[in-house]
Amino acid sequence: MSSAHAVEAAGLVKRYGDTTALAGVDINVPTGTVTGILGPNGAGKTTVVRILTTLTKATDGSAMVAGFDVVRHPTEVRRRIGLAAQDATVDPLLTGHENLVMNGELHQLSSRDAKARSKELLEQFSLSAAGGRVASGYSGGMRRRLDLAATLVGRPSVLFLDEPTTGLDPRARTELWGVLETLVDDGTSILLTTQYLDEADRLADDIIVVDHGRVIARGDARNLKRQVGGDNIGVTLRDPAQLDQVVATLARVTGARPIVDRPARTATAPTAEGVAGLASVANALAADGVAVEDLSLRQPTLDEVFLTLTGAPADDVQPSNETEEARP
Repeated sequence: MSSAHAVEAAGLVKRYGDTTALAGVDINVPTGTVTGILGPNGAGKTTVVRILTTLTKATDGSAMVAGFDVVRHPTEVRRRIGLAAQDATVDPLLTGHENLVMNGELHQLSSRDAKARSKELLEQFSLSAAGGRVASGYSGGMRRRLDLAATLVGRPSVLFLDEPTTGLDPRARTELWGVLETLVDDGTSILLTTQYLDEADRLADDIIVVDHGRVIARGDARNLKRQVGGDNIGVTLRDPAQLDQVVATLARVTGARPIVDRPARTATAPTAEGVAGLASVANALAADGVAVEDLSLRQPTLDEVFLTLTGAPADDVQPSNETEEARP
């Protein structure tokens, strides 16, 4: 494995009887970066994580994590990784401090070093004030932060996060994102699976979109957005009676058929001219005497990319075909 990559996987295939969970997936995670795996439920995201963390073996293909083959040297891989699964694994009957000390001792730290590491992590995750409280009294966001702290006790160089913010409120998600960004700044490599488009947009340097066990697109957020078209010009009106006039103006200037949302008093049309196109629309609307409440130039959102690539909204929950999740 190249030292430039924390994870390299080629041609990963996973079958369970007649069910194919993965159908040949390639993954590269450059060292010190975040790679996001994006896809609907049942796309194969968790299957990838389980193979890379040595929890299951691929039917075909190969994978290297932190410089070691996941099949030939699974113990060496486990020594160098951290895994935060979809559900928090902290012991609710222990305090936050006791949870981390226990994990430290499981990593063969001395009692003294385990306590010191616990104190360090509680501070890093803004949990010092709650360290003496039992975890059952923690909020969802606090439990998730404690769970992530527990995965870092052994100072892993590669961190696997399987939908780490599922079920968290917006504030807790934002706080956890901040922690992850700090970890990356300190050199940790992260492979992240998620269904949250804003999460991938904010955190991931590279995004891999999977569906039905296959990679259907990859690139950074900006490049993926370009796959569904260029920029869009959006116009929001003060007077809805002028909407038809705006539609005609947009069509004339951009050469495209605008999308109209009458209740919202908006019209949107694609443009290949960027800021110059926006200026042309602005000048035309001013010449027509149109009272504009908002005029904007924006890229397609990752939600629109997801819908275009997979044919379903990101939050459209489907029965999972990731059959290994039910297996020990």
